[in-house]
Amino acid sequence: MRYALLEHSLEMSESGQTTSGSWWRTPLSHLAARLHDREDQVFLVLALVIGALTGLAVVAFILLTERAGMRLYPVGGARWRRLLLPVGGSLGIGYLLYRYFPNARGSGVPQTKAALFARGGRITMRTVIGKFFCTSATLASGIPLGREGPAVQVGAGIASVLGRRLGLRPEKVKALLPVGAAAAIAAAFNTPLAAVLFALEEIMGDLHASVLGSVVLASATSWLVLRLVLGNNPLFKVPQYQLVHPLEFGVYALLGVAGGLVSVAFTKLLLGMRERFLRFPQNTVWFQPVAGGLLVGLMGWFVPQVLGVGYGYVGDVLNGRMALNLMVLLVVLKLFAVTTSYASGNAGGIFGPALFIGAMLGGVVGTVAHHLLPAHTATPGAYALVGMGAVFAGIVRAPMTSVVMIFEMTQDYAVIVPLMIANLVSLFISSRLQREPIYEALAVQDGIHLPTAETRHRRDKRQITRIMRAAPESLPAEMTVEEALQKMGSSESRTWLVTDRRGVVGVVNLPTLERERAEGAAKHLGELVAGPVFPHVHADQGLDLALERMGANQIEILPVVSRADVHKLEGIVTLHDVLDSYGVNMPGRA
Repeated sequence: MRYALLEHSLEMSESGQTTSGSWWRTPLSHLAARLHDREDQVFLVLALVIGALTGLAVVAFILLTERAGMRLYPVGGARWRRLLLPVGGSLGIGYLLYRYFPNARGSGVPQTKAALFARGGRITMRTVIGKFFCTSATLASGIPLGREGPAVQVGAGIASVLGRRLGLRPEKVKALLPVGAAAAIAAAFNTPLAAVLFALEEIMGDLHASVLGSVVLASATSWLVLRLVLGNNPLFKVPQYQLVHPLEFGVYALLGVAGGLVSVAFTKLLLGMRERFLRFPQNTVWFQPVAGGLLVGLMGWFVPQVLGVGYGYVGDVLNGRMALNLMVLLVVLKLFAVTTSYASGNAGGIFGPALFIGAMLGGVVGTVAHHLLPAHTATPGAYALVGMGAVFAGIVRAPMTSVVMIFEMTQDYAVIVPLMIANLVSLFISSRLQREPIYEALAVQDGIHLPTAETRHRRDKRQITRIMRAAPESLPAEMTVEEALQKMGSSESRTWLVTDRRGVVGVVNLPTLERERAEGAAKHLGELVAGPVFPHVHADQGLDLALERMGANQIEILPVVSRADVHKLEGIVTLHDVLDSYGVNMPGRA
């Protein structure tokens, strides 16, 4: 009953209707009316507000996830706690995510980018609240995911809600999302400069974005709130390092190789497992997170260091207080625990796990190197620090953010050059073996196609949106090949769209149907187009891409689909119209 009332209240809030508890909406609406024509002046002030609110939200994240976890499953506590808490937490939160907060599942970074590029900057208050509480409960129960990714979505959500409540134009609301994201990272890692780079490098995909001033202001404000509330304490306390011998550069390069390979293994394992979970029936979604909770609980029964975010253990590695065999074990166990927990649908991010796995990997490489070459290598802690950056750069694909983040954590310039070497090698290997970045791949699995940097910068070229037309009649997926051929016989078109209850699912042409009829006319069209990928384009893409995909698939029509949902049909683009736009007036059928 309470959840129903909460849901109703949030829905009323999002629709703008007046409720008895909405005491703040009336003065806020008056303020919005006065400031509607002064958006540019309001923007910087709003960046301060977003930074402060996001900083407080991240502080609450830290207190809830770290201190609650220390009390719920202490290392020396009863084993049954370490088994039952992750299982019970993932089961309860899985139901809440399925029933009340479906958009709060997962990391938060892909969802933030989807809101920016595909959903008009809209993140609802329901999602902000659900993300905060579900992630806090998930991490407090021992699920080894990170809080930084969810904090990004919470910060961006706060920015989105405030911008829309103040009546800002959609373009301004969208511009506020990286402001909130930067504020979240600044407070989560205590690294304001790295937060600015992350917002521009990863969220915006443009280091020259016009919102730089607001991003810097929000990042500094959030960082200030963190330090005022929790004190002037870095995320990790590490000793000062120095380069012992030039031979170490080779060891750091080897660490970059190891970091790249581990990054690829992490990404492929997570994406592969998540694809399998997505194939299960929809009515099992609420129960799926238990798979991650059960695996984590079983691992935690024997190795309690697997539970939770684990930043305390990262600090032990950085200061040389962890044995080699435990570091090796944690690299393997965390790899499977994190990927299973995320793929099964638990709420949490991959920032923290990437740093944890990187620290353990670097500690292993550093310990071995120091054992073999004690007079020519630094202590293992230096390699653990560089390993954090290498794995982070390989998984997240934000190398500049990684370098600046580690530098801000240590305030030691001596680590910069080794870090750059390891990051570059790791990034090169991971991008070669896993070409699609993890956040883009996760979005594609959800049917969201984020624009590439090339697409975002192609503003002056011919775009599909200029020539797309309304979609014609389509063929249902349950129709047989023989029935489709009969229907095509009375039509001038040689290419047809195939749809099912989700929307458009594929494209078939006449030669394909004739070839399939020879094998079995009773086959359904849905069997011909089965698979997550089918030929399509988006409205903001170029006509050259449409022409290329038509030629590659030998079709004359391409569906134009939404970036937020690959099955949502927005129109079609035809070969005749594409050629006509280039001035090629060829008679033919579309």
